[in-house]
Amino acid sequence: MFDMDGRTANGDTLAALRVLLQTDLDFHGANGRHSAHAWHPFPAKFPPQLPNHFIEQLSEPGDVVLDPMFGSGTTVLEAVRLGRNAIGCDIDPLARLIAKAKLQRLNPLVMSRVGRELVEHARRSFSAERHRLEAALAERFDGRTRTFVNYWFRPTQQLELVALLDAIECHAPRETWRFLHMVFSSTIIAKSGGVSLARDLAHTRPHRVLDKKPKCAFDEFEKRLKLMLAAGASAQPCGEAQILPHSAENSGLPTASVDLVVTSPPYANNAIDYMRAHKFSLVWLGWKIEELARIRARCLGHDAKTPRQWSDLPDQCEDTIVRLGHVDQHKAAALRRYFGEMSAVMAEMHRVLKPGKAAIIVVGSSNLRGIDVETHKGLAAVGTRTGFQLAHIGIRRLDRDKRMMPTRWGKDRKSQIEQRMHEEHVIGLLN
Repeated sequence: MFDMDGRTANGDTLAALRVLLQTDLDFHGANGRHSAHAWHPFPAKFPPQLPNHFIEQLSEPGDVVLDPMFGSGTTVLEAVRLGRNAIGCDIDPLARLIAKAKLQRLNPLVMSRVGRELVEHARRSFSAERHRLEAALAERFDGRTRTFVNYWFRPTQQLELVALLDAIECHAPRETWRFLHMVFSSTIIAKSGGVSLARDLAHTRPHRVLDKKPKCAFDEFEKRLKLMLAAGASAQPCGEAQILPHSAENSGLPTASVDLVVTSPPYANNAIDYMRAHKFSLVWLGWKIEELARIRARCLGHDAKTPRQWSDLPDQCEDTIVRLGHVDQHKAAALRRYFGEMSAVMAEMHRVLKPGKAAIIVVGSSNLRGIDVETHKGLAAVGTRTGFQLAHIGIRRLDRDKRMMPTRWGKDRKSQIEQRMHEEHVIGLLN
């Protein structure tokens, strides 16, 4: 497939990549909840069949597969299941916790027993040691974090949650903590109900509902544990995996050390604000609100102001930014930041990929102030300027009824929810 010097791929490689991108990428009806993929709510996950499709065809067992912004860890998990060596980078602490838990070798029968025992211990502590738990709760948070917790959690649920953490950290085997902390997180970041006063938390758009009746944390923990263990075993990896706390634009990996990149960047308009939701469980796991705010401002796609400027963007990006700027200067500035940061990310991908190897980028477009910013075209232009060769841009039609926020079939086709995009684009680049 490669020239003798290894620097360029022949036409067969490019043709094969184009064929892969023109096959059915919808995967409607496929089971996306096997193995550990369904263990924790995470918005906008792509189905495991999608990275699997490219990993199987574009890499060999033992190759290195990178996802520089791995989110829920779908690419990493599929890579190790297929015998590849996976590397995932993400600055989100909860994403790293979830991915590491999914990759851990665990015995379901042992975890079921450990989980039942710790819930029983937590219930006893809640009934008989309330004063001790109240003292532990008072010492757990700094002032700003305490204000956040009091705003979103009722006193009863706070004591239940601290009782669960006390049981995990004082009585569960240390090697099970990561998995149990993930179960704990999923009792808070839940698709329905949950133990806080928040609605739409799993959709990353929480709002407080004072007349909501939060669920019992003990009951929710037991339910989530049973669902996870019933969904399937953990990865039982054939390959190795590294989970790194690095940003996508600064992976720290050696040059030309990766055989394949498969990733899905955030939306250009910060439509899914991961940290806004993830902090609900992270504060219980030792993170301060101030620390998480700093991480959130660094997240790709965030619209926070930054002194950094990106003036040298491809014409495709500049034209879209100018059109948007006529309507909304603030959103135009946020879009410039997005394309600028993605330029740095794609430059890093180009650096770490071996010559002749592929990068697959799954991206959803955004409609800002009535303007389709055509994210896929912008990123394709960024990629070619970076040094990649564009193979093709495939289309993946989303299943309306299985999305994070399913759209309605109602008559109001112009409503905001009906204007949400119904397809993603899969960009194939060759190094």
